[in-house]
Amino acid sequence: MNDPELLSGSTSCLTAAPGPAAVAPAQSVAPGPPAVAAPDPRGGSAGLSRATVLLLSLVCGSAVANIYYAQPLLPVIAKALGVSEGAGGLVVTASQIGYALSLALLVPLGDVLERRRLVSVLLGLTAVALLGAAASPSLGPLLAAIAAVGVTSAVAQIVVPMAASLAADHERGSVVGTVMSGLLIGIMFARTLAGLLAQIGGWQLVFIVAAVLMVVLAVTLRLVLSPVPPPESTAYPRLLRSVLMLVRTEPLLRRRMGLAAVGMGCFTILWTASSFLLANPPYNYRPAAIGLFGLAGVVGAVAAVLAGRLADRGRGRQVVTGGLILLTGSWGVLAAAGLGGAAGLTALIVGIMALNLAQQSLLISHQSAIYRRAPHARSRVTTALMVSAFVGSAASSALTALLYPLLGWTGMCGLGALIALAGVGIWILELRRPSPSEPLAAPSAAQEDDRA
Repeated sequence: MNDPELLSGSTSCLTAAPGPAAVAPAQSVAPGPPAVAAPDPRGGSAGLSRATVLLLSLVCGSAVANIYYAQPLLPVIAKALGVSEGAGGLVVTASQIGYALSLALLVPLGDVLERRRLVSVLLGLTAVALLGAAASPSLGPLLAAIAAVGVTSAVAQIVVPMAASLAADHERGSVVGTVMSGLLIGIMFARTLAGLLAQIGGWQLVFIVAAVLMVVLAVTLRLVLSPVPPPESTAYPRLLRSVLMLVRTEPLLRRRMGLAAVGMGCFTILWTASSFLLANPPYNYRPAAIGLFGLAGVVGAVAAVLAGRLADRGRGRQVVTGGLILLTGSWGVLAAAGLGGAAGLTALIVGIMALNLAQQSLLISHQSAIYRRAPHARSRVTTALMVSAFVGSAASSALTALLYPLLGWTGMCGLGALIALAGVGIWILELRRPSPSEPLAAPSAAQEDDRA
């Protein structure tokens, strides 16, 4: 893993093709335009302007927001459809399952399909699914439509590794942090926007407005961006096998996957359970008020940019240590939110800010570490990391929907703390026995050839 010749090969791989090249031999890499494939003489990546980064941030945030609009609306949706709050909570589970499936099956296509077209098509399909959700007369069709929204919304995770590949080495963490900050802002503002729109025109209006936004973004991308050719061409089954090979051979990736599942699990417990907490005594808030609490989580966008810059400076491990400490401690603060009153509200807001700071810092650190380890396979390691994260999220949302009626808010805080402590255990193992982290030169390609 740490052989000097291997690291030398990695350097040449980065120079020749910053895009992924994990599943095909080097000679199969198809040349692309300079804006995608070739760094400029100053070490930057041609065509990746600040405006482009901000546009990609907007796409990420708007796309991923689609799977979070329903969270503050769960009590309203459950009442409108005549189902229990526990059954209504399955709407979140359906979106997370759909998203996880898409991460596993669609995101790797970012390495072999023209990405502007792929992103635009997925945004258009998202609009169709959102309109289907708005038109759903009962829980069953709504769950199916929301699952489809989850599948198509994985476009956000196609954009992130593309931005990382286009960025120069010295700014990659910062670029990823900026794009991911847009993603987090989208998640947080989704709750606020959903609450306000539901207050104005009912929960269906939320999905109609979101569908219109997807169409606008799809058209804008087609008009503004140049085509982004894939860095290689390979068979789809082989593409998927290479993801499994990377998971099997890279302990760094496996441990970061475990930590990602922990972080997203805590994140989902917080936002799913808080909707039930705020809609019932002692708060009894309406959807618009519940949605406003999402603004407290926007502070995590600042953490994304700062964590990216620290990763560029080689301080990613310190970010993870601090993030896990903050993640675990936030649940102690959040538990006091069950008291109600001014003290309870203060505890909830502070806890939301702390947990989102921790989660976003951790995620950026994970992405920076695995992108550095596998510069030739950024879409595929993104698939592995985010599938793990959203499997953790889907499991946590299901547990919250099932257990909240039995254990209440305090029980959910205890569950979140246990999950966070599991992450601390994973990180202690990494600190005691560090995984190799130097850049690799297409290890999966070599292993695939050996097997063939």
